[in-house]
Amino acid sequence: MSKARGFIQEFQEFAVKGNMIDLAVGVIIGAAFGKIIDSLVRDIIMPIVNFILGGEVNFASKFWLLRAPESYTGPQTYEALNKAGAVVLSWGNFLTVAINFVLLAFVVFMLVKAVNSMRNRLKRAEPEVAAAPAPTPEDVALLREIRDLLKR
Repeated sequence: MSKARGFIQEFQEFAVKGNMIDLAVGVIIGAAFGKIIDSLVRDIIMPIVNFILGGEVNFASKFWLLRAPESYTGPQTYEALNKAGAVVLSWGNFLTVAINFVLLAFVVFMLVKAVNSMRNRLKRAEPEVAAAPAPTPEDVALLREIRDLLKR
């Protein structure tokens, strides 16, 4: 029974350490941030690309059909082919995910760069406090006293 209690206590210490909580918060915020970047690509960047290219560019619907089921006569859309069990190489979806990754990496890079810049400014603004000299070890102090007594 005490081994189980010790294991539970050890797990509690592990789970509620500051670093573990920070990591959990980072993962949750990272997931939410990924959704924001996905929306940025889908709702803002892709419409601008569509406007510039003068048409409807939907990378998610771009694919190559490698092999369709023999009896399939339905529509040639990604969703229908995928549902029918066709072998489809969805390069457009991969391109969309790759764009999302590049944008996310760029935004994270800019955030880290801004945080580092603020840290450097704060370091330069802090007055440097002279470190107090380390206390003299007892043996050295004793030797100095003996030296001073011998001089007298």
